[in-house]
Amino acid sequence: MIQRLYDWTIHLAEHRHAMWVLAIVAFIESSVFPIPPDVIMIPMILARPSRAFVIAGVALLASVLGGLLGYAIGALAFETLGEPILTALGKGDAMAEFAERFNNMGFWAILTAGVTPFPYKVITIMSGWTAMPMGVFIATSILARGLRFFLVAGLLWKFGAPVRDFIERRLPLMFTLAVALLIGGFYAIKFL
Repeated sequence: MIQRLYDWTIHLAEHRHAMWVLAIVAFIESSVFPIPPDVIMIPMILARPSRAFVIAGVALLASVLGGLLGYAIGALAFETLGEPILTALGKGDAMAEFAERFNNMGFWAILTAGVTPFPYKVITIMSGWTAMPMGVFIATSILARGLRFFLVAGLLWKFGAPVRDFIERRLPLMFTLAVALLIGGFYAIKFL
């Protein structure tokens, strides 16, 4: 099923209304959809490198707005919508424990989910459920999603198709390692 969704999403990147499709996918990916907007964004940028940063901007804006929908699901409809979504994603059992620790590390949780393969929708819903301050949520979402989308756009704009394999296969790992090193560095400074 995931492969069919991926193939469908790639096909949409070639459509004449691809920018709208990207916006819709980025929006719903932030709250319920399992396929990241990168799968539309990458072919769009490869087809029109001169529009790389406009495309990244559309993905950023739509993703942050979709994140606000996820936040609203968590804040207003957690039991009816949020909990089933998180349970379907395999995150249901750890909800209570996660909520307790979540707001203590909210900035880092959003930053990590925004730039790594961790499902951003989980963090958006949990942010609303745990009543994370809206300003922190929005600012960190803009930072995290901006880093992700504009780095991908910049790499594709500069290096083109040869970097596509790296982005699709290795960039999530690189983001994960960078965040782990950053968090480890802060812990080392704090405790040493």
